[in-house]
Amino acid sequence: MNWNDLMDEFTNPANTYQTLTVERVVIALAVTFLVALFIFFIYRVTFKGVLYTRNFNVGLVLTSLVTALVILPISSNIALSLGMVGALSIVRFRAAIKDPTDIIFTFWAIAVGITCGAGLYMIAIVGCLMIGLFLIGLTRVNLKPSSPYLLVIHYNKEAEKKVQTGLPKHKVRSRTVNGSGIELMVEVRLRDKEVGTVDKFLKLKGVKDAALVSYNSDYSS
Repeated sequence: MNWNDLMDEFTNPANTYQTLTVERVVIALAVTFLVALFIFFIYRVTFKGVLYTRNFNVGLVLTSLVTALVILPISSNIALSLGMVGALSIVRFRAAIKDPTDIIFTFWAIAVGITCGAGLYMIAIVGCLMIGLFLIGLTRVNLKPSSPYLLVIHYNKEAEKKVQTGLPKHKVRSRTVNGSGIELMVEVRLRDKEVGTVDKFLKLKGVKDAALVSYNSDYSS
């Protein structure tokens, strides 16, 4: 297979089952790896969660490669494809994924592995470029000028009225009362320039401390 044949197969893959060759395996895995690296970069740039996990991001690349490796023999043998579908139907994956976008990235990585394993390289490359651009654009657009925060205040019972009066529009997440006082946790939305307003609670008599924590709405009450 010369260079022209490789380029022709790259841009115009056959619709029928293809013979599995070393060249085809190398090209499929190489393209899959490059496209998966693009997903790796997009995930790192657009990540907005609390704690970035590099292992999960590396797992996305491996997911694409393993999926492509599974699809390669399927796309070259119709009998094997039927058996593989039956075998994979009994596989169950159970993992706690808290961020919904992580599920989307996982599905994206699997889709890349399927398309590259089937030899549809143009679909994988163009599709990933378009999705990546759309995703970066969406993350850069901030329709809400304020951000959510968790405000935690410890105070005596005598300062209850003053604290409630000084709170901005909020949603109570938890309220704990004990012998030493009250712990109040509320969800508030503040602009960046308003973050410093939490200092005013320390000026109230009876308030022990106040903490403002960045919040990504994953808190479950």
